[in-house]
Amino acid sequence: MIKHRLILCMLALVSYGHAQQKSVNNTINNQLNTNKMENEAKKVVTEFLTAVQQGDNAKLAAILHPDIVWNQPGNNRVSGIKHSNAEVFQMVGKMFELSANTLRLTDIKTISVNGNKVACLLHWNATQPAGGILDVDNIDVYTVENGQITKADIFTTNLESENNFWGE
Repeated sequence: MIKHRLILCMLALVSYGHAQQKSVNNTINNQLNTNKMENEAKKVVTEFLTAVQQGDNAKLAAILHPDIVWNQPGNNRVSGIKHSNAEVFQMVGKMFELSANTLRLTDIKTISVNGNKVACLLHWNATQPAGGILDVDNIDVYTVENGQITKADIFTTNLESENNFWGE
């Protein structure tokens, strides 16, 4: 009888240990999947920002999902929600027109990842022939799915300056 109880106790311990190991393995696999997703998201956004700095429109078109939702802040000629990469390219074209082709992403200060979302602290400069100056930091939050940016939420540190520069 004692042997049977001892055997049952040992089986219970082995079973518990197996369940614990399975739990540890699941945790490790989940962490590896999260790390892989975060690495891919950061890579995609880094490639996107590099293409922005280099003016590589082909690369930009490949990275922006055709149905991207882009939320540009403010109350000006370029603000609002864009619902496709074509609308995003139209917005950027308007930005270059309004800035006399001087708009530049001058600094990528920080890139932070949480799952498939990437937050970036960026610095932008532009000047207008009439003397308008844009010198502003933005915080962009990109959502990456299947190797493309599907959503962009743009935050500016100086909305008044952006609205004045881009005009109504």
